[in-house]
Amino acid sequence: MKKWVALCAASEIAPGQREVFGVDNRWIAVFNVSEKIYAIEDLCTHDGNELAFDRADQPSKLVGYEIECPRHGGRFDIRSGKATRSPAEIAVPWYETRIHAGKIEVLT
Repeated sequence: MKKWVALCAASEIAPGQREVFGVDNRWIAVFNVSEKIYAIEDLCTHDGNELAFDRADQPSKLVGYEIECPRHGGRFDIRSGKATRSPAEIAVPWYETRIHAGKIEVLT
């Protein structure tokens, strides 16, 4: 059965920022784009690389609503998880989000 999991205070992720959280043995990348919250699994389906930050812990490129994998340039739409640019072909898991009692929550 799915459940809502609180990650952090809504104020902790400013517009244009992202954070990664460990939830139930997986990493979930949470993005604030234009004051709306989106969440996807932080794992490129092309090669298993992290998506939200590169290996130097710098934010990966976010173009509109597409996060670009820092290794090979594949892109994923953070609104749906859909792979939008090669070499990525398989969608990443996407999570429904909400703000509840001042906290960002994801449905897992």
